[in-house]
Order: sequence, then C-alpha cells, then structure tokens
Amino acid sequence: MIPIAELGRRVKVAAARTALAPSQTKDNALRRAADLLVRDCDQILSVNQVECAAAKADKASPTQLDRLTLTNARIESMARSLRAVGALPDPVGEVADAWERPNGIQIRRVRVPLGVVGVIYENRPNVTSDVAGLCVKAGNAAFLRGSSSAMQTNRMIVSALREGFEDQGLPADAVVLVEDTSRHAAVEFMQLRGIIDCLIPRGGKGLIEAILEHATVPFIIDGDGNCHVYVDEYADLDLAVSIVVNSKTQRPGVCNAAETLLVHEAVAETLLPLLHDSMPQVELRGDLRTVEILPGTTPASDDDYVSEFLDLKLAVRVVPDIEAAIQHVNRFGTGHTEVIVTTNREAADRFAREVDAAVVGVNVSTRFTDGEQFGFGAEVGNSTQKLHCRGPMGLRELTTLKYVLEGTGQIRTS
Repeated sequence: MIPIAELGRRVKVAAARTALAPSQTKDNALRRAADLLVRDCDQILSVNQVECAAAKADKASPTQLDRLTLTNARIESMARSLRAVGALPDPVGEVADAWERPNGIQIRRVRVPLGVVGVIYENRPNVTSDVAGLCVKAGNAAFLRGSSSAMQTNRMIVSALREGFEDQGLPADAVVLVEDTSRHAAVEFMQLRGIIDCLIPRGGKGLIEAILEHATVPFIIDGDGNCHVYVDEYADLDLAVSIVVNSKTQRPGVCNAAETLLVHEAVAETLLPLLHDSMPQVELRGDLRTVEILPGTTPASDDDYVSEFLDLKLAVRVVPDIEAAIQHVNRFGTGHTEVIVTTNREAADRFAREVDAAVVGVNVSTRFTDGEQFGFGAEVGNSTQKLHCRGPMGLRELTTLKYVLEGTGQIRTS
C-alpha cells in the first residue's frame, strides 16, 4: 500500500490544479464519472455482494448492512447525484459581498475552494461518489478513508471516478482512497497538517470520539441525529400520523430518522393508539403517561431520550405544553433536525425560533434533512456544529471566502 504521506502529497498537488479548473471541465468530468459508474454497475454490485455476505457473517447489524448494501437503484442514484451536482452553479469565484470604502478602495469577498477535504466514513459506499462529486465541483480534491467492510466496493467506485476525471482533463488524484484501514492509519490521516484543510467524519460515536482525541487538522463534526417530532395540541392528527410514521420507519438506520416523539397531553389519548396501530413494528419506549395510554409499552429512561437508536425503536413523552417540548428538545437533542406538527402559526414560529438545531421543520418529515432533498445534488455530511457551516453541507459549504482589495494606488497614512 502507498504510504499515507505520499497519498497526501499527491492529493495536495491535485487540489491546486482542480482549484483552477474551468466549470465546464469539472461538469464534464462529473458527467463522465456518472456514466462510468453505470457502466461498471454489475462489477460493483458483484464485489459489494461479497462484502455484504462477509459483514453478515460477522454479525453486522441490520443498520450496518443497509448502509453497506448497494443495488442497481442505489448506483443509479449515485450517478444521478453526480450529474445533478454537475448541473449546479459553480460556487468558485462567486462574489459574496462587495463595497467601496471612502478612499475609493473596492473590497469584495470571493468564494474559493477549501483545498483538500478529508473524509473518514463507515460502510456507506455511496458516500464515496457523493463526496468526490461535491468536492471536485467546488474546486477541491477529495481524500477518502472508508471502512474495511466496504474497501473493495469503494476501490471500484473510486476507479470509475478517477477514470472519468482524467478523461475530461482533471487530475485522477482529485479523488484518492486510503486503502490502509488500520487504526494507526486513521490517526495518521487525522494528523496530516499541511495536507488536509478540512476533515469531515461520517460515522458513529467511536469515530467522533477518535476525531476529538486525535485530530490536529480543522474538522467539522457530522454528529448524531437524535431527532424529535413534537405533535402540538393544534396538530392535524392524520397529518401527524403520516409524518411520524415516515420520520421513523422510512429508513430507520440513518441520522435524519426520528428517535423521539413528544406529544401534547391534549391529543395524546387519541394520537398514541393511532400511531401504535400504524407502525406495529416499532418498539415504543414511553413515560408514565404513555404507558397508561398504551399498556405494555416499555417504560423509558433518560438513556432512551438521549439515544440515537438507528433502529425500529422510538422514545415517547407526553408533555403539558409547547414550552416543555422545547425544553426537552434543547436538553436531549443533538442539534440535527427537530420538527413540530401544528396548524397554529404562533406555535410553529415559537418552535422554530427557540429550538437550537441545524434544521427545524414545520409539518414535514425529519427525513428531508438531506443535501439532495435541499437541492444540493448530494451532501458531504450534516454539520451539527455552528462553525463554519451548519446543516447539510453542499457546494458552498466546501468553499471559504477571501477578500480581494482593488485600488488606484491608495496608501495608508494613519
């Protein structure tokens, strides 16, 4: 295997070239890469099936298997995302602000690439193409370190991407995959100062803790998704059932699935039985009032209210008012996605104003917190921190700003 330091040197050189690539070149490269993914679909699926079988034999959880598994539809979706990103406006060179000082100096803030974006991720081979596509469109190079469980699948995807990029005049090293999946290699990757300009981890608590302990490069935390749905006293209950069921069951093993349901006491006796009947496959873990309404429900503890289950489990609490709901969300939430279901404008506005999260929804499923759903084509991750970006990370979040000053010979005298 090529040493990580050498891979870093190569990707750094490629980043400098990609930063200067014309928009048309980048767009053509993404379209070509998408075509090659589709061309190689059968080979990618064959390798992926072997890795999925190995993961199953190693007793991987259903969530892990779902994230690892590719299908024809998922590869088509990966290709579609690459094409969608290629069709988006190029953020590089965009003028964010411009003004003139009294002395005549023109000042503007211009978007420029971050440079080398490092991403450490677990299982999800679709992340490989999503990240590479967004990074390259924003003028960056993607330095990827996936998990051992998906190494062969990731290798084939990266091979198609590299071929597509090189075909259209971009450096193949605009996307580089680290094939050493040891813990030592992961730590070395996190400490590539002078190489990695921004590190984004996509994985569980263990990965996040490792980043916090070892990383010496700038990083953005793609954090846990302990997402809440609060059903207000003014909610349309049919709408509420639909939103809660979708938020919890449409794909329970992802970070934007709902993990906690808060129900106003005025509607709890009607709503909870409806929900119980509408999603019998979901294990409810409730407070005392929930257990009274639904005998047989597993009593909930504080641990349940802080858990990201990533499974068909849902913590439930009946609350006396919207203030209690907001307090619960701000205490137990992870700042990912929080939703209120209500027909009352004042309640909706208060929830949106007072809840501290990257995304607040009103009468929508939590599952819409996603770069593709936001119109970004794809996402590199979903930031739950507040600097330099928050929420789904698309093209603009993969750029930074620099000031350009233009004058006519002005000099400073004081």
